[in-house]
Amino acid sequence: MFKGCYTALMTPFKDDFLIDHEGLERLIDFQIAGGVSGILAVGTTGESPTLNWEEHNEVIRVVAEKCKGRCQSIAGVGSNNTRETIESTEHAGHVGADAALLVDPYYNGPSSLEIRREYVAPVAEKFPQMPIIPYVIPGRTGCQLLPEDLAILDKQFANVSTVKEATASIDNMKRTRECCGEDFTIMSGDDGMTFTMMTDPAIKASGVISVASNIAPKAVQEMTALIEQGNQTEAENLMNALNPLFGIVTVKTQEETPSGAVGCRARNPLGTKTLMAVLGMPGGPSRQPLGKMTRNGLEVVLTAGRTVWENNPEILQPIADFFNVDIEARLNDNSSWAGLTYDEY
Repeated sequence: MFKGCYTALMTPFKDDFLIDHEGLERLIDFQIAGGVSGILAVGTTGESPTLNWEEHNEVIRVVAEKCKGRCQSIAGVGSNNTRETIESTEHAGHVGADAALLVDPYYNGPSSLEIRREYVAPVAEKFPQMPIIPYVIPGRTGCQLLPEDLAILDKQFANVSTVKEATASIDNMKRTRECCGEDFTIMSGDDGMTFTMMTDPAIKASGVISVASNIAPKAVQEMTALIEQGNQTEAENLMNALNPLFGIVTVKTQEETPSGAVGCRARNPLGTKTLMAVLGMPGGPSRQPLGKMTRNGLEVVLTAGRTVWENNPEILQPIADFFNVDIEARLNDNSSWAGLTYDEY
């Protein structure tokens, strides 16, 4: 059973956009030092859309090998091509990953029936010893594996007994529990909804696959542990302390153009990765077509970091200790965010 905090790990890049292998290993060690239950390699947060399959598989290998005997590793192997997913799952098993995450097939948009029969089922059948975790996030993929089809998979395959749930729909989560039963594992795919999902008796999520834990692994893991222990008051207090970090997974701003105001949405991983850079953690730039924050977006990110540091410095202190950085200075010295924004819209 999967429970607790699993970090959807950022993939760090150098200034030339090649993978920063040293930085990757340091980020993994930081997560393990924070006590996370496991690490997800190359999910969307790890910029899987812009890694070629050679890079993709290399990151999975490094994560699996460094996690072995220390925490669980999950390989992000999903795609919109079942053949590619099977090949990547085979590699993940070969290098020792503990589970495989399959995001719903984006863009070509199969029905839930097709996702079940032509995507998840072939992978689950071919690799019966590998736990297969469907990842349901229709806001990203434009399609959705429905609870009813998930329940069929759960009955057909012993290795399909967990879902990463990121529909943002409480009704869908409740329906998943209703269809799949008490023994099925629901993991939150949305940091901001984790507390609700874990404490709602009609959902009973077991933990989170988290973006914010890239910055605060110890705190997010502690929040899930407090909920598991039944200490909801302390868990809720910690959730409130973490909320500024949850809020920068997506950063929405209003920007002025010569033709008028427009909305701008900086999607994951840009906001969190920007704060990592400000704080002196390995991360580097995002690969195109992701780019940089606007200046307004950067202010949202800085405000989040400063709020956490001022009110609950213990959440960010592990970064200071592990990476030997001065958090206070970095959050208030504009040289820490030089080059992280566009000069103009």
